[in-house]
Amino acid sequence: MTLTTDSHPAVLAAIERGCAALGFAMSCDATTGQLLRTLAAARPGGRVLELGTGAGAGTSWLLSGMDAAATLVSVEQDAAVAAVAAEHLGADPRLRLVVGDGAELIDALAPGSFDLVFADTWPGKFHHLDRALELLAPGGLYLVDDLLPQPTWPAGHAPAVAALVERLTTDPRLHATRLDCSSGLLLATRRP
Repeated sequence: MTLTTDSHPAVLAAIERGCAALGFAMSCDATTGQLLRTLAAARPGGRVLELGTGAGAGTSWLLSGMDAAATLVSVEQDAAVAAVAAEHLGADPRLRLVVGDGAELIDALAPGSFDLVFADTWPGKFHHLDRALELLAPGGLYLVDDLLPQPTWPAGHAPAVAALVERLTTDPRLHATRLDCSSGLLLATRRP
């Protein structure tokens, strides 16, 4: 399945150059980015959480969909990679970039605080999942990617991915849909 292409955020090319200079090859692709922009645009004044800023590719897509009243908290553990995001996106007043452990941030945030959570790293996806889901407001959206085999997967990772998909698609608090496009996506919404 291919989603219709749309224009890319203007800053994305500079972020991609920064990724290349670092040898960082784990940014979200355009299909995931377009979905992120669409989901962010559907939440005027929305409160967005991104777990795994990376160099800011996904962040740029989220910001391109957000209105002026929306806010985005994004966390990245790797300071060198996060510096690329800070260089190109850090001046945006809607964005709060956090360099640190995603699990610690998840634990520090109040339940029901977010309308959209994009889990693009291990905390909030493979551990701290229940706590990340508690961060969703009723009707809040939760998106994970990289559910199809990836070259960056560690050995033996496939069973963890299968368990995550099973967990999300059977959670009584969620309506969940698996999308076999891009890197493999799952979109869920928290039931009211």
